[in-house]
Amino acid sequence: MQVNSNISFQDTATAFAHKTDKDLGRARLLFRSFDYPILLKWGPALAKIAVSLGFKFVIKDTIFKQFCGGENINDCVTAIDGLSHSGIGTILDYSVEGEESEAVFKHTAAEIKKTIDMAKGNADIPFAVFKVTGIIDSHVLEKKSANTQLSPSEEILWDNGSKRFFDICEHAKHSNVRLFIDAEESWIQEAIDRLAEDAINQFNTEKAIIYNTVQLYRHDRLAYLKKQIAETSAFLGFKLVRGAYMEKERARAAEKGYQDPIQPNKASTDNDYDAAVTVCLENHDKVSVCIGTHNENSSMLGVQLLEKQNLQPNDKKVYFSQLLGMSDHISFNLSHSKYNVAKYVPYGPVTAVIPYLTRRAQENSSVAGQMGRELALIDSEITRRKNAK
Repeated sequence: MQVNSNISFQDTATAFAHKTDKDLGRARLLFRSFDYPILLKWGPALAKIAVSLGFKFVIKDTIFKQFCGGENINDCVTAIDGLSHSGIGTILDYSVEGEESEAVFKHTAAEIKKTIDMAKGNADIPFAVFKVTGIIDSHVLEKKSANTQLSPSEEILWDNGSKRFFDICEHAKHSNVRLFIDAEESWIQEAIDRLAEDAINQFNTEKAIIYNTVQLYRHDRLAYLKKQIAETSAFLGFKLVRGAYMEKERARAAEKGYQDPIQPNKASTDNDYDAAVTVCLENHDKVSVCIGTHNENSSMLGVQLLEKQNLQPNDKKVYFSQLLGMSDHISFNLSHSKYNVAKYVPYGPVTAVIPYLTRRAQENSSVAGQMGRELALIDSEITRRKNAK
């Protein structure tokens, strides 16, 4: 079964078949803008000013349209249907962040349950997802991770947040919707892991419903993954990513004088990531995995391991995932060859998702080759279309 021979990540006709000429032109202009540091530095503040002055449409028609599905869950239907037309699933990601209060936590928890409700029985939405800091105070998570005694008021915050967490997980279980728990900064991840492990043991009795996320740019996470596989009797679900907080992690480690949790170089991250993909596929009898990556080599490794393990491309235990608006050459070419693919589709009010959009811009400018690759593929497709006319 030589499935991987049919895939070329350079096939721009397949990758951008869903994009109009206007879409490609706008995307090219957007990715080019990421090459200007002053825009990245002042962009978030300028975006908020633009919205306050009545120019929200400028943000909404550019970076928001590229990376987000809409301002509310119903707005995302167009994105869901469009991806579904190409055989790609949607992971609805309520991406409002930055404000912490019990009222906001309750609202966020209710919104997460709405995404589960929308996914229930809907093959176009194979997963739901949430960040624990969206429903539990981050300072409490930090103290729990450090095994520091909580104050009475903090105990209440922890109890309320934990109840929200398990309520969301139970809702996913009863709805038969697979649920990703996103990874976050290392100094709060220990508490998140413990919550995720408890939920996995409680709800993954028949199959993987709850998935924990493993960031392989941390040098200790491959060992964590292997330990969970060796010691957990329940079915396991893992979403594998490289990571999203490198600069923040390094700065905090230097400031506070503890060992940097980040890998020494990109090669080490790549090696651990591919090793994690391998160990998950080798244990596919008990492990379900989402290979969340914009890396072509890691994506192709997943294809090759599916073949090696005699698994069909569309085996539901294995998914590939990328962010909306990025790496379409991976997503759409994998889907075209009948592999399971789902795009993260963030949504929320324009001003509230600006932190998310800022990270996407910074990611494209700082990750080696990311912006250049996106631009080169877009330029290649624009040229191909011109020559075809």
